[in-house]
Amino acid sequence: MLTKLIIHKVGNKINQDSLILSQQEYQLDEEYREMLEDFFLKAFKSEEQFQFYGDSYLVNNPIYSSVSEIFEDLAKFQYESENIAEHLYDITENPRVQAGELFIAHFEGEETEGVKIDSIGIFKTENKTPFLKIQPEGETFDIEKDYGIGLTKLDKGCIIYNNFKESGYAVSVVDNNKNGDQYYWFEDFLKVKQRDDEYFHTQETLAVYKDFIVKQLPQEFETTKADQAEFLNKSIEFFKEKEKFDYEEFTKEVLQDANVIESFGNFKSDYEQEMQVSISEDFAINESAVKKQSRGFKSVIKLDKNFSIYVHGDRKMIEQGSDEKGKYYRLYFDEEK
Repeated sequence: MLTKLIIHKVGNKINQDSLILSQQEYQLDEEYREMLEDFFLKAFKSEEQFQFYGDSYLVNNPIYSSVSEIFEDLAKFQYESENIAEHLYDITENPRVQAGELFIAHFEGEETEGVKIDSIGIFKTENKTPFLKIQPEGETFDIEKDYGIGLTKLDKGCIIYNNFKESGYAVSVVDNNKNGDQYYWFEDFLKVKQRDDEYFHTQETLAVYKDFIVKQLPQEFETTKADQAEFLNKSIEFFKEKEKFDYEEFTKEVLQDANVIESFGNFKSDYEQEMQVSISEDFAINESAVKKQSRGFKSVIKLDKNFSIYVHGDRKMIEQGSDEKGKYYRLYFDEEK
């Protein structure tokens, strides 16, 4: 439940805009509490989570430091909210970043199995939506145009949960208005990186596997587009059917060939070194990450500009060849729908 809220106005320092700090908290009533809760929280649909980090020590991360103080002593809420607003103002180095209202909120968590996890929200609104105000004017009505904050989509936000403090808290982040600066919210302001959890390992395993099938496999082995489609389909089916990922089980069931398995292992090691990540070979599969990644696993064979074949199942139902007319695919099926 939303228990505390304060609003600051953060301009763009490069454009010589002002920073305006509220001198007191916003007094919540039930009507606005519910509306604001819905506006702030509905933007966070993904299970992907992040954590704060610092260049040297974690405590040197300004947002981590401020939220830690609030979690320890709620009486510091207003003071630390000002520090957060000042930090956001100071890191603005791009003239395209829009000024906006900065909402700092405290949420009291619901008790689950004897544990209650509070959270702190930091939200920024930038885009203003035009709307019409209809005012009575004698025996008719007058129309006046104005601008305000639309409640359909939050521009920027994060929710910091009061757990995993030692590793940088668990943080949910959204940025729906990058203004031509993709680093402003995630990197410059919050300084967060993705958490090393089930979502991360599911996402990264599928990502490196897709890269291998699409980029590396055709270079090392005689592989048709239909073969690639089968590999992609089998991998997604594996992740949808299993609850846990086991590297050896996955490679034997999906890749099968020993030489292909060895090649994938080398490709995965190179990927981890290049991206500076460590991907587990044994983890619980996250359904949300599978659903998100599967959107990019569409097995489509594009033939010139004339046809596209969507492959959903049995590779044996597709044959490839050539004759005097050119290359062809032969498709077998039981019924036409």
